Amino acid sequence: MTARHCIVHGRVQGVFYRDWTVTRARELGLAGWVRNLPDGTVEALLEGDAETIVRMVAAMQQGPPRAAPTRIEQREVEPQGLDGFTRR
Repeated sequence: MTARHCIVHGRVQGVFYRDWTVTRARELGLAGWVRNLPDGTVEALLEGDAETIVRMVAAMQQGPPRAAPTRIEQREVEPQGLDGFTRR
């Protein structure tokens, strides 16, 4: 198991990006959470198989139809052993 902390920049608030992220992460069997930050970015913590996390981050670069992510800052972090994926 591995974990990755992500900050997503671009048009990602007010376009159902968090809800889309929750749905997609659950479909892939990832654990973690996603939330809006005051500066207009979206923060996410992804936990699971490394290959699945790579697939999720690739999907997050596209997002839902109304979103326009411009970049994703990523860093590996220590897994916390989370269960399920939630919106904060």
